[in-house]
Amino acid sequence: MLVTCGTLNEGRRIARAVVANRIAACVNVFVSPVESFYTWKGKLEKTREFLLVIKTTEKRLVALEKEVLRLHSYEVPEFIVLPIIAGSRGYLSWLYESVAKGRIVSKSKR
Repeated sequence: MLVTCGTLNEGRRIARAVVANRIAACVNVFVSPVESFYTWKGKLEKTREFLLVIKTTEKRLVALEKEVLRLHSYEVPEFIVLPIIAGSRGYLSWLYESVAKGRIVSKSKR
């Protein structure tokens, strides 16, 4: 899933919250801003934003969207879901285990 934020601090806050609450397995926070061009309320806008790439399961999407909307400062935050077509068995197993309810948090590497 893709989410953009207006500040790096906001992106990091969202990333920490969704991983700590096991709504997402991992969030990549791009610390260098991206330049976004879009139309908002009839005007062409250009802005620097910070991109989050969030990994979760289909079952956790509703909870993830609610949490992003709760924590995000934008009136209409980007929330774009991209399907996982394929991946390594080990990584996908880790992803599913990471968002499973009742999972015991450990410091082992994925």
